[in-house]
Amino acid sequence: MKANYFFFFLRRSLFLSPSIFPTIKMVSKFSDLAKAPTDLLNDDYATKVSLKAKKGAGPVAVTIDTTRATSGAISSKVGGKFSYAGLSFDKAQLEASGGQTLETSICPAPGLKVSFKGSKGADLGCDYKSGNFVGTAKLDVKDLAKVSSSACLGLSHGITVGGDAAYSLKDTSFSGYNLGAS
Repeated sequence: MKANYFFFFLRRSLFLSPSIFPTIKMVSKFSDLAKAPTDLLNDDYATKVSLKAKKGAGPVAVTIDTTRATSGAISSKVGGKFSYAGLSFDKAQLEASGGQTLETSICPAPGLKVSFKGSKGADLGCDYKSGNFVGTAKLDVKDLAKVSSSACLGLSHGITVGGDAAYSLKDTSFSGYNLGAS
């Protein structure tokens, strides 16, 4: 009887000990796994000149972004960001060329975010985050040409695995897929 109790105690203490099973790290989107090294290697540090100013104006955050092209031409964008009644206007932007950008989002349930991004194209997106899992989905609502999704799962010892897939609605076939781990 004592041996069984000792075995139960040993088994219970091993499975409940936080030092044996480390905590799971915060998981990011699959597209963000390689973002830092890609930005570092691909950013144009020699010829890109830009100035960005942000200022809060009451409940609205105003952003002015000015960029000088290699030809010397200067172009500016004026944008704003605000929230109203649970709906966030993450970006409402006007460009000097007449282009417009609108990005909105709403969180209808805990861990779920539904977003719309419109500029030259229009995408309806959905992000879900719960514990050590992050999943995304995106639908091209302007041309109804493509649907894509991704998932990322954080495992113990800091390992993150994930993948993404894109499906072409026009060609009725997969247009791409990736798997990765870090």
